[in-house]
Amino acid sequence: MKKALTRWVIAAATGLLAACAFITVNVYFPEKDVKQAYKSLDEMLLKQQPKEDLQQLPEQQMPAEKPLSFIPVISFAAEAWAEDLGNKLAEELSGMPEVQQAYEEMRARLPQLNALRDSGVVGEAVDGRVAIRDQSKAGSAQAIVQAENSNRKTVIINMAKAILRVNKQPETKDALSQVLSKAAATYADTKREEAKAGWWIQLANGRWVQK
Repeated sequence: MKKALTRWVIAAATGLLAACAFITVNVYFPEKDVKQAYKSLDEMLLKQQPKEDLQQLPEQQMPAEKPLSFIPVISFAAEAWAEDLGNKLAEELSGMPEVQQAYEEMRARLPQLNALRDSGVVGEAVDGRVAIRDQSKAGSAQAIVQAENSNRKTVIINMAKAILRVNKQPETKDALSQVLSKAAATYADTKREEAKAGWWIQLANGRWVQK
């Protein structure tokens, strides 16, 4: 009787552990705020002047340690900004050395990348990467595209990690994988929206069109 009971307890415990292994924690993905964060990062770190000029960012775009007492309206805007998730995400990423380095490198190659986009050699892919569309005209574009995509991967991965922290979720492999694809897709949406007329973009269905 005792042996049978012991076997039953072991079997039940094993079944419970197996069931727990298949439980998936759904992480909330704030798509609108993530897109806003990507756009803010581009404004702060990609479209700005060289690195030394980034210290001159407006107060409402940087975490201020001192109160802005000279203009109450700006002070109120800064408080509202502090409560906004999109700007919080942008602030967190902009403070990461690896993200800063990635944007510094992307900013340096931006004129070359824009020239490739203007000529139609490359386009904005659906997964957030830059893709070579015309191999016959690629030339030296391959190195530029690889470097750009490496930097973008850094930004997207760190965005996924920041989202997990916002959700107070551990950075497990499964949780990161769940958020990473959404972070990449939202990055791609942002780049499509920012694309100039005439640039090639890939739609969600995989089709390439000129904006």
